[in-house]
Amino acid sequence: MAGVRVLWGICMLRVALATVYFQEEFLDGEHWRNRWVQSTNDSRFGHFRLSSGKFYGHKEKDKGLQTTQNGRFYAISARFKPFSNKGKTLVIQYTVKHEQKMDCGGGYIKVFPADVDQKNLNGKSQYYIMFGPDICGFDIKKVHVILHFKNQYHENKKLIRCKVDGFTHLYTLILRPDLSYNVKIDGQSIESGSIEYDWNLTSLKKETSPAESKDWEQTKDNKAQDWEKHFLDASASKQSDWNGELDGDWPASMLQKPPYQDGLKPEGIDKDIWLHHKMKNTNYLTQYDLSEFENIGAIGLELWQVRSGTIFDNFLITDDEEYADNFGKATWGETKGPEREMDAIQAKEEMKKAREEEEEELLLGKMNGREHYFNRFHRRNEL
Repeated sequence: MAGVRVLWGICMLRVALATVYFQEEFLDGEHWRNRWVQSTNDSRFGHFRLSSGKFYGHKEKDKGLQTTQNGRFYAISARFKPFSNKGKTLVIQYTVKHEQKMDCGGGYIKVFPADVDQKNLNGKSQYYIMFGPDICGFDIKKVHVILHFKNQYHENKKLIRCKVDGFTHLYTLILRPDLSYNVKIDGQSIESGSIEYDWNLTSLKKETSPAESKDWEQTKDNKAQDWEKHFLDASASKQSDWNGELDGDWPASMLQKPPYQDGLKPEGIDKDIWLHHKMKNTNYLTQYDLSEFENIGAIGLELWQVRSGTIFDNFLITDDEEYADNFGKATWGETKGPEREMDAIQAKEEMKKAREEEEEELLLGKMNGREHYFNRFHRRNEL
């Protein structure tokens, strides 16, 4: 408990620095129904209940939204004060527990524009971001990271594997203004990189004229030449017997450098000799705000499940990575161990019960066998 208080003290200190747009832990009983709106778009939509499941780390703290009906679509959402993440980091985090050992269904969340129609939320409702695990059979066990841009949905082209066991796991997505991103599971980074390169965005490139293409290539060539010149070793002296008229320009020795590549970032190179200027051109994708959304205002679950039982909890949307990390430690971090301990105890009890039932059946079978033999023996004597 002392650890929880310390972590929460850190979280409260970070509140003054962080902007928390949305946070939901379901700690006030059934009042969650005042904040979350169940879609009535389809009468066959499945219903949620508040539950910590069959095993948990803390009966109250681990309560979350649990799917309750097999073979159903689900649609529910919560609204918050609209905001824009332009020029800011966006962190989306939550926990999900497939207690039923998911065989086919979604465990992801969606972030919506503020004007989403909550009562009619369905699979066609526009969203900004879709993030989280999706499992179906042996083939699909992945983490979706889908961004809405230019009226299209674009998914990360890297295969990010999700957790497939029955325990609670913490999922975190970080989108930064410099177009870098990070996907974490249980606080550990499992995938990161550049949105520009890791999403299928080639269809967004603007067609350019031959003249524009020529200018583009010329600029790249000039930049490559500047790169070469920039790494000349100015401290090197020309050979005494070098004849410029006969031998041409003296090729000065080069400082050690990585091969030129547009967009390459410095690794172990002094920043004073680093040469890189971001290219600006009509067909260059970074002119677009690929990870910025003007009117974020709702978060929700819109998914399908063959077998129900998944629990969603500890939702968080903030602009502060450290706050999200501390929040994860103070919630999931404190209950993950006890949850596994309770599951192990239950498993032992179930095995013990199964053995006792098996022994009882064997004993009953033996008794029935003896009775059968005794009856046959007496019938023979009577004859």
